[in-house]
Amino acid sequence: MIELVTAPAEALRVGALDPHDPDPKARATLCAWLRVHAAFGFRPQDACVALQRGVVPDELWMLADAAGRERAKAVAIEGPLWRGLADCGARAVPWDAPGYPERLRRLADAPPLLFVQGDASVLARRAVAVVGARAASAYGRRIATDIGGELARAGLVVVSGLAHGIDACAHVGALEAGGDTVAVQGRGLDGVYPRSHRGLAARIREAGALIGEFAPGVPPRAAHFPLRNRIISALAEAVVVVEARVRSGSLVTARHAADQGVDVLAVPGPIDVPMSEGTNELLREGAGLVLEPADAVRALGLEPAPAGLASLADPGSDDPEAARVIAALADAPATRDELVARLASPPEQLALALSELELLGRVEQGRDGRLRLVPSRGSRV
Repeated sequence: MIELVTAPAEALRVGALDPHDPDPKARATLCAWLRVHAAFGFRPQDACVALQRGVVPDELWMLADAAGRERAKAVAIEGPLWRGLADCGARAVPWDAPGYPERLRRLADAPPLLFVQGDASVLARRAVAVVGARAASAYGRRIATDIGGELARAGLVVVSGLAHGIDACAHVGALEAGGDTVAVQGRGLDGVYPRSHRGLAARIREAGALIGEFAPGVPPRAAHFPLRNRIISALAEAVVVVEARVRSGSLVTARHAADQGVDVLAVPGPIDVPMSEGTNELLREGAGLVLEPADAVRALGLEPAPAGLASLADPGSDDPEAARVIAALADAPATRDELVARLASPPEQLALALSELELLGRVEQGRDGRLRLVPSRGSRV
């Protein structure tokens, strides 16, 4: 079971509904909204039309089609859906709650319920989304980490999708800068996708929130990720695309952003590299140009944090095992097996340190299978 990390006062202020709340009225309200979610999960636009007309949740679920009404009738206080929510430490933020993001509420297909782990109040703050390729280059990972850190130091929330590559590095950049970040999942919050990011997800819960529209127990499916992308863009005032192919989920997010009136920014890349084709195409279509991380901050009319203040620490400097890996690879590249022998470290411990360093773009694996340090700018040598 995941423990809640925020106080009841925050839930009251945001209007989040907690399955652990003993108040009968709050429990009845949560049950009604869970029924709405069950009834309209496949057609949220129908629920939005009724909500905008002022239909209350107790009546709303009964307006669904026959299949939706049957799903709603199966929802009960302390039933499977309720227990799933309670067991994963999540709350539900309904469409009419003060903490439901206003930008998201404007969508014609806004989810009637958002499920949240962590601090739901961060959803009301100014945010920028950073998205890009899963199979990102070392350059892309480094830039995404830098942008995440720059945005966090400016007091902005960094939003992304917890995926491999650019998404993960943007989250890590924000966390390492001491900022807040929000990860939007394409599955129920009783699990993490990808599973290898469970450690990163735990850090995000502590310094922001994991959110999604899918109920506990719903697995990740390909069709969920375009739906997730509309939430990522709707939470943000701008979307920064770091690396992307022409046909990619990142460009879907950018299209959602443009349709929602959200600024789209892109980092240029080499014209002969497939991973840059999408971002370069966005620039051709008029996206804002990001030539340095501070450009993402300036796009919102803000000034970047002064150089040297709350600067991003050298990745791994607070982790003795990561520092040992950096020192070992500074001597010579090595395979994972060679590192285990060289450092005499337990393989699981070494794997954790390497995973963090690869996320941060400090280490990459060459075609020969050897791990190498990635040169970086400034103090991040």
